Amino acid sequence: MDSLYVPLLSIHNILRWVVVIAALYALYTYITGWLQGREYRASDRQAGVFFTISMDIQLVIGLILYGVVSPITRAGFSDFGAAMTNSDVRYFLVEHILLMVVAVVLVHVGSVMVRKAVDSRVKFQRGTIWYVLSTLVVLASIPWWRPLLRLPF
Repeated sequence: MDSLYVPLLSIHNILRWVVVIAALYALYTYITGWLQGREYRASDRQAGVFFTISMDIQLVIGLILYGVVSPITRAGFSDFGAAMTNSDVRYFLVEHILLMVVAVVLVHVGSVMVRKAVDSRVKFQRGTIWYVLSTLVVLASIPWWRPLLRLPF
């Protein structure tokens, strides 16, 4: 399992940028749609779907790292009390995963709220609100002090 850690961490790191770009694209699409008062189109829906799917893929890879291959979480679970006194270990053991799961829930709630809305203005409004909330949680939860681009080679 240790041989999977660096490649999965690298993929997780690169996908962070996919998520951020997808979030910005969805926000741009929904905010401009709302402000311009235009009709909701299939391409608008695709922006939200792209954001949601990128979050889902990132979550799956993160859960594999968290529960199976990360030496940080393995060490943290072996002595949970000591891990809580180390801010770096505590961050990955508790804070990062909790907030990212919240961000995934928010993006999914937004997707459902958009889908259930009947008129275009409400779709854009709901998408903007929920996607902004999700994006803020994502941005607050990214470990910005770690390498911005980690490649496996």
